[in-house]
Amino acid sequence: MSDLLLSDLVTRKCFSGSDEGKSLYLYFIKPDMETPSGLKASFFTTFYFKTESFKTGLAKFCTSPIDTILCLDNKQSMFCQLLSGLLQRDEVVRFGSTFASVLARTIKFLEDYWRELCSDIRTGYLSDWIIDPGCKSAMSLILTRPNPELADSIQQICEDKSWEGIIVKLWPKIKYIHCIITGSMSQYVSLLEFYGGGIPLVSPIYNSSESSFGINLKPLSKPFDVSYTFLPNTAYFEFLPVGKGGEGKAQETWTDDEPVDLANVKLGRYYEVVVTTLAGKVSLTRPHSY
Repeated sequence: MSDLLLSDLVTRKCFSGSDEGKSLYLYFIKPDMETPSGLKASFFTTFYFKTESFKTGLAKFCTSPIDTILCLDNKQSMFCQLLSGLLQRDEVVRFGSTFASVLARTIKFLEDYWRELCSDIRTGYLSDWIIDPGCKSAMSLILTRPNPELADSIQQICEDKSWEGIIVKLWPKIKYIHCIITGSMSQYVSLLEFYGGGIPLVSPIYNSSESSFGINLKPLSKPFDVSYTFLPNTAYFEFLPVGKGGEGKAQETWTDDEPVDLANVKLGRYYEVVVTTLAGKVSLTRPHSY
């Protein structure tokens, strides 16, 4: 996971004091699947969140206890992660998730459940419908007493008619929002700008299920100006020329062109990226201009 660590180091250099607080990162897992041959398969993020590398590394700086992240019931997981983040609101300096779509879902969940979250904080008791053993155990170490003052503060913010800037109002020390906002995720940029109240949106990494392609070496770039620097050590990348503008499939636009390696990519041309992983898996990504 050196690519994630490198991206995190680059981002933190741009924000003074961002390494002194905690991260409210909303992370979720999905059930493992079984292939026809009987082998287990899982999503990359699900696999990563179960590793010791995550548990002893990034997870230590998150407000969410590891057991709330590993809960398979996403509703219970979301409620407990938000509750943990609100209980530690004065320590949160980073807000994010893997993709912008998750943060959009988080805002909607907060709209639906902020009253119940305030109630739990006010009384010091976890909602009865949270039945996952891991979540209950983890939250018992955080939700230890009634805190009516904190509940009143959160309620006052959430009762405002406009939720513009709600993220920075609830977590006033946040320095940036951290998630992938390029490609199909760009549709959520305006929403996050509205709810973020103007704090920077950082798109740290260009990822796929096959590998990490590259990282953003200019985290302060505007969302639609983001570019990524390839990390050639994460997989073997080839670039398949396609038609101008990326229209059509690569196979339909081939002439005498052959895939080229990273050193021979030409500025302004469009390519599909051919990814070959260490396990020998080969796949194509959508066309991009380089």
